[in-house]
Amino acid sequence: MPAPGSPQAQPEWLSLVSARVRDAALREPFYVDGALDLVAVCGLLAARGLTEALVRDGERLGIFTTTDLRDALLRAEPPGQLAVRTVAHFDLVGIGADAEVFEALRLMLRHRVHRLLVRDGDAIVGVLGQLDLVDFVAHHSHLVALQVDAGRSVDDLKDASARIDAMVGLLHDGGARIERIAHLVSELNARLFAKLWSLLAPPALVQASCLVVMGSQGRGEQILKTDQDNALLLRDGFALDGMAEVAARFNAALGELGYPPCPGNIMLTNPAWRQPLAAFCETVTAWSYGADPEGPLRLAIFLDAVAVAGDASLLERARDHLDRVVTDSEVFLARFASAVGQSGEADHWWSRLGLFREEAPLDLKRSGIFPIVHGVRAFALRHRLREVGTAGRLRALAARGVLEADLARDLLDALHGLMALRLTHQLRERAAGRAVDNRVRRADLGTLEREGLGDALAIVKRFRALLVAQFRLAEL
Repeated sequence: MPAPGSPQAQPEWLSLVSARVRDAALREPFYVDGALDLVAVCGLLAARGLTEALVRDGERLGIFTTTDLRDALLRAEPPGQLAVRTVAHFDLVGIGADAEVFEALRLMLRHRVHRLLVRDGDAIVGVLGQLDLVDFVAHHSHLVALQVDAGRSVDDLKDASARIDAMVGLLHDGGARIERIAHLVSELNARLFAKLWSLLAPPALVQASCLVVMGSQGRGEQILKTDQDNALLLRDGFALDGMAEVAARFNAALGELGYPPCPGNIMLTNPAWRQPLAAFCETVTAWSYGADPEGPLRLAIFLDAVAVAGDASLLERARDHLDRVVTDSEVFLARFASAVGQSGEADHWWSRLGLFREEAPLDLKRSGIFPIVHGVRAFALRHRLREVGTAGRLRALAARGVLEADLARDLLDALHGLMALRLTHQLRERAAGRAVDNRVRRADLGTLEREGLGDALAIVKRFRALLVAQFRLAEL
């Protein structure tokens, strides 16, 4: 694989960043009538050297592929007596011809499909298959997803995990927007976690549990690998001998794939994060009402939970319980929101930025990213929003009139700017062979980076003032 930023990598990142779907090798749409039998349809495909046909069946439009033929051959009816409509799929996923290739990749990942129907207005202009994108994404996003799906062991997944990191550098060097990199990485990570869980956990455990990820991965804001934040919700009454050993193997395997253990032990290996639903709901209640000073932090972590494997209804029921027990108590909400006050170094650091040649480094996460993420999370908790990502929460809060639209936009811009600066810093540290962290120094920043950081911190300061007023906090 070419190294990110190398001359050999340039055509790859250029196509990923700037190419449109219409630029890809679209397959001309070929239609057959839904009443036509499979033998006749296969004859038409063979004559044209095609592997799929669009199926018109009244008002419906579907697709028939060679995979559908394989499944049809297992049926009792002879192919000559089967109408193509009976084996075609009509749940097509479409995309506009002028959409970016990035969006096509995202749709294929999310819907787990290998073909997209391409439209230009109302007209169907072609079919985009996964192989049509290989020239654009060779050794990158969609190929990584296919590699994950084909994995049969932890060792099989190691290369896919490494390719995710390489893809990050490639997209960053190509100028891809930070939110797009984060969304794609989160989709691939979720797929990787689900596959790993399916390899290590017995099928009965997979079916009777819900594997969740939290933190920046849950919010869709993780880019480079950070510490693990995961949990397992179990169906009440389900028991399995050796469950602790399965959890230990899973967290150890994630470590082998490059995801460091969580310093706070928020992982499946911790029994507090591996509980039956009823017991976990009691824990959520304790976080909300108990005197444990760590309760609000644990609750904040859980608010970012997203299901990646198993029975997602378990997580939904836990969230339903949270909505029932969380009160409108200003004391509780102030306690929850007050964690933002732990990030008070930014104003002092920034005020000295132009005065000193050398200064203590600034932690971008603690002083910039966390106040935005947690402040928005506090508003989301107060208004019982189910959105998990910061962008989705900001949109919902602005739509409800909780936050002014201009402030919501500025906060999202500031968050993305800080994430982009952190990624640039971390990639530099990694390239230099140093440990990756969140701390930057003035000497490491260019003029435009310093200006952008100053603007972002000013927005954070304005938001913190709003949090003080809204949640009746002591001055942060």
